[in-house]
Formats: sequence, structure tokens, C-alpha cells
Amino acid sequence: MPLLSISFDSTVLARLADADGDETVHITLTPGTGAVVAPPPVVPHGALAGLMRAGLLHPGAVLTFDRCRADRFSRAVVTPDGRLAEAATGRPVDGWTLWRLSDGRTLDDLRRGRRAV
Repeated sequence: MPLLSISFDSTVLARLADADGDETVHITLTPGTGAVVAPPPVVPHGALAGLMRAGLLHPGAVLTFDRCRADRFSRAVVTPDGRLAEAATGRPVDGWTLWRLSDGRTLDDLRRGRRAV
């Protein structure tokens, strides 16, 4: 019986560690000759996944969160899996009407198909 060796790079391990409990993570194993096989592309699955699949929001998009009354400002970048880090606000928030793109639209505006202001 041949020896089977499976190794994952740190990005795959980080993705597995970040997965939700009810989420399915797909990993494809391909027989090789010692060559490194690139991991499959990240499929958006977070709260922003629908906007990303529709082409309305892209990984790397910068969003801002500005609460003048609370004197709070945060900045976050959309991750390839369709999430924003909670570290940006310190806790989960209902960001659909709070996070804004550079053109002023909120995530809710994108969901509803509203144009730039």
C-alpha cells in the first residue's frame, strides 16, 4: 500500500479554524508528483456573500462606520469569504445601514439596488 501524505498550508488551516459550526468547507485532494496544488478559490459564504455573488461588492472593498453621536469611526475591508472583522467595531453590529462604501452607499443600499448618492 502506498504512503499517503496530506499537508495543508497555513491559509487552509486558518480557513478551517474560521469556519462556522454548521458550514461545509470543501477541500479537493488531487494526486500529484510532489507539486504544490493551489487551494481552491474562497467561496463567499458570510453575511455579504449575496452582494459578492451579484458582483455588487468585491473583496478588498473598504467600508467605513461613522457614528458621530457616539464619536466612533471604524474602517473595515471586505474579506474574500464575505465577512467583516468584528474587531473593527469591537462587537457585532447591525451593519447593513451603518457600514458605507467610499461613494456613500450603505450595504442596505446595495441590497436594495440603490445607486450612488
